[in-house]
Amino acid sequence: MHTPPLASGPQGPGALRPLLDTVLDALASGTRTRGGPLPVGGPHTVAARVRAAVGDVLPDTGDPDALRTLVHTLAEGAADPAHPLCAAHLHCPPLAVATAADLAASALNPSLDSWDQAPAASELEALVTRALAAEIYGQDKAGDALVTTGATESNQLALLLARETHGTDLRLVCGANAHHSLPRAAWLLGLPDPVIVPTPTGTLDPTTLDDTLTHHHGPVLVAATAGTTDAGLIDPLPDIAALCATHHARLHIDAAYGGGLLLSTRHRHKLTGLDTAHTVGLDLHKIGWQPVAAGLLAVRDPHDLTALHHRTDYLNADDDTDAGLPDLLGRSTRTSRRPDILKIAATLKTLGRTQLGTLVDHVCAHAHTLADLVAAHPAFELRDRPTLSTVLFRPAAATDDAVAAVRRTLLTDGRAVLGRARLDGRLWLKATLLNPHTRPDDLATLLTLVEGHTPA
Repeated sequence: MHTPPLASGPQGPGALRPLLDTVLDALASGTRTRGGPLPVGGPHTVAARVRAAVGDVLPDTGDPDALRTLVHTLAEGAADPAHPLCAAHLHCPPLAVATAADLAASALNPSLDSWDQAPAASELEALVTRALAAEIYGQDKAGDALVTTGATESNQLALLLARETHGTDLRLVCGANAHHSLPRAAWLLGLPDPVIVPTPTGTLDPTTLDDTLTHHHGPVLVAATAGTTDAGLIDPLPDIAALCATHHARLHIDAAYGGGLLLSTRHRHKLTGLDTAHTVGLDLHKIGWQPVAAGLLAVRDPHDLTALHHRTDYLNADDDTDAGLPDLLGRSTRTSRRPDILKIAATLKTLGRTQLGTLVDHVCAHAHTLADLVAAHPAFELRDRPTLSTVLFRPAAATDDAVAAVRRTLLTDGRAVLGRARLDGRLWLKATLLNPHTRPDDLATLLTLVEGHTPA
């Protein structure tokens, strides 16, 4: 029986090359068949199509055309974040260079749980994470950063580091606008119930936070947000940082969405105060155009990371560490860990600060263009001017039920992908614009589709 080829080693490139042609052809054919931002027909239709294409998942005899079939099926049934009418979530179209680098990471398959599995990858991760920490805390600071799977893991780690520093009676204080993973992390870590501060304006109010901290006794972690999921808003970071200093509270800033503004000279000022946080979460698979996952948790004081120290003889024996083999277990709570840093490094090095900053500026400008179109259209209501790349709007005379129905109809028809957000007691359509190639005509088309599907 023929032994299947491997992806790495001397024969790896030759074995991959024809398979890459198969994959690229199947991606193209699946995209053509789909024809829009989302497959037509809704969940039941898509599920039936997938079941029919896959058939027996584990047949007795293999199918040499399975790769083509499966990739075509996945592409045909995908939500395509590169389509200009796919704008629901913080789901970016990945850059080609990042995706190509991800292929190399998969082929080489280093695992960053011990140096002897990832010699070059571990050094690359160290170089890039320190450089990104310096973007947040300053070139003259000794900050560090860990690679994570995204905001959920970053927020969990931030609470874990705070708990290990301040004890198990640490209490999380965050706004009602905070990411859902923060109170969940407090529950997972056995911390007291968090204090959730109301945010009627969409951002954390310093006066209300001051009152909350004044009346609380004991260690506190304040979590602020730079880029809320619903509206893309940024909490008043300098004021919050000053209050944390006054009340001796630890500060974590979840900048999973907004942290990408660091790349833009035009928008970087919106993150003033970020460098005051003890920990900062950042997702480059949002504004950063990386394939999932590409998260980071930056720490101002690298000594905080000693809480993650863990020893197991087969991965980081004391004598190996003393002999100079880097200890990687303290870089994550995960064990097996793929080199997500390679795609990030390839992107930063290939595009550079100027070109990446231009991409950031493009998506922020798209949001202002859409806001202008909504504001000028009598059939629509704009909630507010955008801070990042998110625009909330709704048909002016529609009920909440009608707004929800319009969104679902567009999804089922495969015509457009919009999100939803409930703020001010009302349901809004949400456009999260992360595609730098989007044009004003695409945004006008999006509004035309919504208007055409709204009941009179």
